[in-house]
Amino acid sequence: MKKLLFASAATLALAGAASAGCPAVTVSDPQGVAAGAFPEQYDLSEFQKLANCTLEFSDNPAIAKLNKMIRGNPDLPPLAERLPEEPLVVAPYDSIGQYGGTFHALSNASEAGTSDFLSVRHVNLVRYSDDLQTVVPFVAKDWQWNDDYTQLTMHLRKGHKWSDGAPFTSADIKFWYDNLMMDPNVFSKPKDYALVAGKAMTVETPDPQTVVFNLPAPKPGLLATFATIYAQPFQPMHFLGKFHPAINPDADKLAQSYGFENGYALIKAYYGNSDWTDTGTPMLNSPDKVAKLPKDTLPTLESHIMSKQTTEGRHLVANPYFFVVDTAGHQLPYINEEDETFANENEVRLLKLINGEVTYKAQSLSLPDVSLLLENQEKGDYTVDLEPTIAMPTFSFNVTHEDMSKRAVFGDLRFRKAMSVAINRDEMNETAFFGQGVPKQYIGFSPTPDFVDHKWLDFAAKYDPAEANALLDEIGMKDTDGDGFRELPDGKKLVVNLQFATQGVSSQVAELVAQYWSAVGVQTTVKEVTPDEYRSAQSANKLDVGTWRKGQPISIVMGTPELWKAPFENYFGHRTGMLWAEYIDSKGAKGVKPPKWVYELSDEVDAFQSATPGSDEQAKHGERMVELMTGHLLFIGTVQAPAPIFHLNKLKNFTEFKTASYEYYRTYPYRPFQWYLDE
Repeated sequence: MKKLLFASAATLALAGAASAGCPAVTVSDPQGVAAGAFPEQYDLSEFQKLANCTLEFSDNPAIAKLNKMIRGNPDLPPLAERLPEEPLVVAPYDSIGQYGGTFHALSNASEAGTSDFLSVRHVNLVRYSDDLQTVVPFVAKDWQWNDDYTQLTMHLRKGHKWSDGAPFTSADIKFWYDNLMMDPNVFSKPKDYALVAGKAMTVETPDPQTVVFNLPAPKPGLLATFATIYAQPFQPMHFLGKFHPAINPDADKLAQSYGFENGYALIKAYYGNSDWTDTGTPMLNSPDKVAKLPKDTLPTLESHIMSKQTTEGRHLVANPYFFVVDTAGHQLPYINEEDETFANENEVRLLKLINGEVTYKAQSLSLPDVSLLLENQEKGDYTVDLEPTIAMPTFSFNVTHEDMSKRAVFGDLRFRKAMSVAINRDEMNETAFFGQGVPKQYIGFSPTPDFVDHKWLDFAAKYDPAEANALLDEIGMKDTDGDGFRELPDGKKLVVNLQFATQGVSSQVAELVAQYWSAVGVQTTVKEVTPDEYRSAQSANKLDVGTWRKGQPISIVMGTPELWKAPFENYFGHRTGMLWAEYIDSKGAKGVKPPKWVYELSDEVDAFQSATPGSDEQAKHGERMVELMTGHLLFIGTVQAPAPIFHLNKLKNFTEFKTASYEYYRTYPYRPFQWYLDE
């Protein structure tokens, strides 16, 4: 009897303690609550146990109004029915935030310079914590690898819902892989990150909360891919599946009732033929049909969902089903609305920053912009941080140029070496980067892994115009008409057209490189174009010179081989050898056969990804990758320098970034869903 009474008293005491409000734990003030299994976040049960409390949930008082701005969304059920059974609990950086306000973003165009803002609302199965070392759960609750990294099992949150209230389950991941990524009617070929050594995975769904990726070879970097990539390995089967003929036999008929040719045409109206999640919605690409469609945009798991889109910008509102809460039980995000404006001119963007019209900005800002921003920092009530970058401006010559005379020269390693040693990187560092950068050669990896011989950082990177001239003479490029510029070996006039977009490199860098090349007799013209114009010309094999920032940390290379396989990046990055890629993809039916080393490099990155991380075997393959890539100077490096990150001072729970990097997906590690506006 005494034992039972004691047990009852203990139970009552525990219940009384647990009924008290949970401590408002923040990163700056943990209030005595121990850290969980992962930094700055907890599973709900984990937090309640560590804090000895029961978390009570509350939502944004404006959420019903915001929900009505999402066309096609039903009226909202109570919050308890919108959150997962185990929502993710996060500790804000400095304080529990306040609801409200509009976050003002600035991009170049609808598919140019948008990754910065997209990262603010982005979600994926996992993410990197802000130490950029630790992968932590996010959409996925947890995961397990098998012993040899050929099977990755992920567990989802029970009760997790899409932004329209439909259940999010493992079927949405299998649908993405089997019916979108691997369907040639949607993607002409699967993306490299979705393959393992060029082969497809299989995806199993033993239950709604469990998804199993079966890999044809080891690929431990797959997890890092999910933590960093802009593409999301899940799509709403409950919506898109209705229009997919493999899932719905009446898909075409249903799509035709909305005015589309077939189901695939309607899928592409929403999802596009790209995994970039900021492609145009039906509001832009099917404006004549949008009123008949049930939704303006796809349901999302992100913190905000688009409610309006024009050629001038986009507007988004908070996702009423977002799966994250703070340590006081408030459903996130704090910020009600997000407004994105498009401005392609750098001067216009800078003026908007100075005038305080933008809440946060990093993409498309470069070190030359800093002086003007700092001059107005106090007046504009904003802060500019200078942070290290991972990528650096690189240049490449079109080795599969349509002009056979140019192709022969651009494909000659002696020419590429001459163009590299013609660049005065030290002067560029002082002139364009205020002496804050490090002159170096492009080696693919950034930061430099231990297995890389540092000789490659200096390979053909020392300014030597005499060597450049000697190499050009050796090739047979002479100034035969006396105009001060060399002709091609066959006597044809040579003018190298250097087109650049300020999203990729600054005008100062482009103009300096053109001057250096012209100084050794290779006449080079410079023209600024929009990112869309640059990418279109690159895709059509029309560029003489490619130029964009380039480089990846080892963790991303372990999961994504695209920097090392022709054409050596994706549509949004810096590519060359377009016809090499066409030859490989078509199995020799089209394009231009690449040299042997291109195939060897592809094999080496496959082997690198399958090797045990940190092993001698992985180091051996990594060394060979650098030797092949840098030794052939397919991409010519310049100066790696820090870049500015801008934010208004009224944006709270903002922390200093470790890097200004697209490679770790910009804001994603720093949890923008817990930012709030103090206004």
